[in-house]
Amino acid sequence: MPRRQWLFAVVLAIVVGGVLADLVHPAPAAAHDATTTAHAEVTGSGANVRVVLDLEYDLLMKSAWLYAEAYEAKERAEQLRQLKLNRDAVIDYVTRRFDVAYDDKSCAPTTVGDADVRPRGRTTFAVLTLAYACQGEAGGVHAISSALFPDNESFVHSTKTMVRYDLDGETSSAVLDAGNPTVRVGERPASHQAGEFFLLGAEHLLSGLDHILFLVALLIGARRLRDVVVTASAFTVAHSITFLLAAMGVVDVPGAIVEPVIAASIIVVAVANLLGRQEDKLGRWRLPIVFAFGLIHGLGFAGALDIKESGSWQLLLSLLSFNVGIEVTQLAIIALLFPLLVLLRRTSAARWAVAALSLPIVAVSLYWFFDRIPLPL
Repeated sequence: MPRRQWLFAVVLAIVVGGVLADLVHPAPAAAHDATTTAHAEVTGSGANVRVVLDLEYDLLMKSAWLYAEAYEAKERAEQLRQLKLNRDAVIDYVTRRFDVAYDDKSCAPTTVGDADVRPRGRTTFAVLTLAYACQGEAGGVHAISSALFPDNESFVHSTKTMVRYDLDGETSSAVLDAGNPTVRVGERPASHQAGEFFLLGAEHLLSGLDHILFLVALLIGARRLRDVVVTASAFTVAHSITFLLAAMGVVDVPGAIVEPVIAASIIVVAVANLLGRQEDKLGRWRLPIVFAFGLIHGLGFAGALDIKESGSWQLLLSLLSFNVGIEVTQLAIIALLFPLLVLLRRTSAARWAVAALSLPIVAVSLYWFFDRIPLPL
């Protein structure tokens, strides 16, 4: 085989192999040497503000410097017991890192009821409800600040806090991080909000390696540019539909169902690539299969936002910007990988390379599938 042909095959295999090297613990169950997203829902007006925080349970307990028996608790009853037992330490940590101000004066926080826990995908989040009492003249401006789980605590890096607020008649959303830790109600233009959620969508796709592998598997099976355009369009339309419906709370499918099916979708597409000559027999089914699996992937994308309140149509800009971020990143991946695949397909290494790229994808996806099936309690 000519040296140049082998070079194309080796380069492409290295690219995919480098991605797979990070998949021992697949998304979304990210390790705490990675990153996390906190969620905050802020409502109220004037002197009275209510905040509901969703924070990763084990990360919260570690950050509050509690013992291993607290952050290693797995059963719901034990997690609730630990939250109640360590209430003061948890609240002290959170209120030092999350602030509501009124006319630049910090509001006084108090807890409302006991903490709760709930799943987000395969991760358990602690749910804390706080009431903030603010002082100042009527007509002032609220500001929301978050420094939750900073880099210097070493448990995670690049933490983002996704804030949804309905304050003083203003309904919007914002993404807070170390570079932009504060949002002042009514002072952030729509273009800034759109840019934040565009970047969040792009980052979500890049960190969602299962979605990337599905896209790579589709590209491996595409033989012409027309195949790529039609297949990518079907996938885009399908996941956009369910993304918007799920993010708006119109449909609600548990992550315990969605995530194993996403893994299964990658297996199906990668196995189809391995069938080689049988591909023509599968051709008429390829588009509806991709569309069906795209609907499932859309549910996975929606889990990153979790916008489900009745007034959420006012947050449509955030949803659309997030989705556009996903689409642009998806197109960039296609533009990067498809030309390499076209060159490779023109060489005698094509059949070998398809198997070399598809088999690892099948293996990793099988691991994901069984790992994501919830075990009975």
